[in-house]
Amino acid sequence: MSATEPKQAAEPAIRTRGVTRDFTAGQQTIRVLHGIDLDVCPGELTYLVGESGSGKTTMISIMCGILWPTEGDVEVFGTDIYSLSDTELVNFRLKNIGFIFQQYNLIPSIDAASNAAVPLIAQGMHRHEARDRAIRMLEKLNIADQADKLPNQLSGGQQQRVAIARALVHEPRLVVCDEPTAALDAKSGRRVMDLLREVGVAEDRSVIIVTHDNRIFDLADRILVLEDGRIIHDGTEMPEDH
Repeated sequence: MSATEPKQAAEPAIRTRGVTRDFTAGQQTIRVLHGIDLDVCPGELTYLVGESGSGKTTMISIMCGILWPTEGDVEVFGTDIYSLSDTELVNFRLKNIGFIFQQYNLIPSIDAASNAAVPLIAQGMHRHEARDRAIRMLEKLNIADQADKLPNQLSGGQQQRVAIARALVHEPRLVVCDEPTAALDAKSGRRVMDLLREVGVAEDRSVIIVTHDNRIFDLADRILVLEDGRIIHDGTEMPEDH
């Protein structure tokens, strides 16, 4: 490429076009998302903000291949994820996506380190190596001393940090988080956000966070505000009326 030739734009981490999602309640059809067009770039920490019921969790579930759109297209790093077979989609998510669920979804019968190691074991890594790597991630979250505890022996904040370790341990290209700091105090929340940026944000990686936590709004590269299933704001700061 010559010095005067323009640089090609990076491939979006996520591209959605015309994404809608309907739910049926009795005989009534409710449209939760209304034709969302969105490009999320690698190297960005993006927040998705909005009132309860605005469609945030539905949107990130569709981005991750967990919930199918009623209409529209979704590409994750250039792959049309809804053209994949069920097996291909599971394998794609396992390799490329880390998801931090609001309800944590830890396996109750195994300890914290084993929970954090699940993505590595699912990829075929030896259990001992996977557990060692998981403990190193728990150390970054200041919870390695709880590695041998079962989920029901942990506080809500501790369970959340285990869930975050599980999402990051396999170094996915896309990390999607549903309220990752909700159960944490301010200091722990900042530590988690620093780790999400350190591990998840790079030239070929991106992090998307659903949050109501105004303590961390200043850390975002980009803030999207969703209202009634539509993006009404896209900027580097929260609008004054929110």
